[in-house]
Amino acid sequence: MTFDSLAAQALGRVLLPGDEGFASRSKPFNERYAATVPAAVLAVASSEDVATAIRWARENSVPLVARGGGHSYAGTSVNTGLVLDLRGLSGVHVDPDTALVTVGGGTRTGELYSALRPHDIAFPLGNSDEVAIGGLTLGGGVAAVSRAWGLTCDSLVSTDVVLADGSAVTCSATENPDLFWACRGGGGGNFGVNTSFTFQARPVVSSATCLLLWEWDHAVDVMLLVQEIQRTAPDGLSLRAGLTSGGMVSLIGWHLGSADELRTLLAPLNHTKPFRCDIEDRTYWEAVEYVHHETAGGAFAGRTRTTSVPLPEQGVRTLVTAVAKWPGSSNPDGGGAALFGWGGAINALGVTETAFPHREAMFLVSLDTSWTSADSPQVVRDNLEWLTALHEDIGPFADNASYLNFTDPDLADWRQAYHGPNYARLAEVKKRYDPDRFFSFSQAI
Repeated sequence: MTFDSLAAQALGRVLLPGDEGFASRSKPFNERYAATVPAAVLAVASSEDVATAIRWARENSVPLVARGGGHSYAGTSVNTGLVLDLRGLSGVHVDPDTALVTVGGGTRTGELYSALRPHDIAFPLGNSDEVAIGGLTLGGGVAAVSRAWGLTCDSLVSTDVVLADGSAVTCSATENPDLFWACRGGGGGNFGVNTSFTFQARPVVSSATCLLLWEWDHAVDVMLLVQEIQRTAPDGLSLRAGLTSGGMVSLIGWHLGSADELRTLLAPLNHTKPFRCDIEDRTYWEAVEYVHHETAGGAFAGRTRTTSVPLPEQGVRTLVTAVAKWPGSSNPDGGGAALFGWGGAINALGVTETAFPHREAMFLVSLDTSWTSADSPQVVRDNLEWLTALHEDIGPFADNASYLNFTDPDLADWRQAYHGPNYARLAEVKKRYDPDRFFSFSQAI
């Protein structure tokens, strides 16, 4: 296969293996899929390049995927055909009068925060600077402020999409509303390539953050107490309680209010005597930086469930027992389990009002494990078997529902778990806008 004819038509550069910039534009974030290498990458320079590449790929029977930040947990932003690197679509335009923010489809979170900060406006975004806006939004987009402000996709006003035939459409609540509905939580890579998004932002507010750490023998008590605190807390408080394979229990939180208010909300934890307890007033932008997620990289796998009620003590003990028995690897990220506080404004919309179905969940139960290329195949198998067993063991205490942006390639009943009652409508939208399934991958609609 030669890509000369594509290079002659596109404004952006076509990169082949060995070319400078090829690796950085095609490497998956999750090194579990490092062996997947595309035949070529088009460094997209405009939305017209996207349309040109789609038409060319159809004519030449070359599979195509779009790549924003490359952060797909399942490696689906890279294939063995043609990758569209969307980083060239990274402009941000802020209308200070309306607080409408128009964002290029390849814009990464760090760039977006930098553009919003001078205006002191924001909308729910992720906690990694390198995650691109497309994947975050299209999968729903749960953020640390989502209990107060809703999902990323709940702030979406309109989006421009290049479809499977190379045509371009704008969708909103009044224009192509079925496609707009699907773009609010139905998942990226399914219906077209989103080249632009417009969001409604709002003024930022003063905040407070917390970080508390405990020794392992407090794990059960802390996890039970945190769930009750989150259950009764105002929507401005969002907590994440974690159990790590290193034998530590953690709580990180963001409150759209004062540190004094946050201390009062967390008072039920006082008797547990954390060995670290940081609760501080911060500006909104300082809070963004404080909850920023750091990772050692390498290979990883994650599985999730949701629950509409707090996990009972037996469920919490299931998590604690399993994490204590993590099989080990050379990745310092290790393995673990976490409870993310959902509810609040996330649940203000009905299950079918957007494609994101988890509008009745109170917590996301997130399970993960990691390894590196230095680990043996047996270590990798042990880690994946541990993760699968924990996912099954927690099943009696949580729902068969999974968060699409924490994609799980090993999830058997993924249609129900990701999409719930919305799958049938998503399939109809797919049939209308991509009838021959040009955009396809293992868990595509």
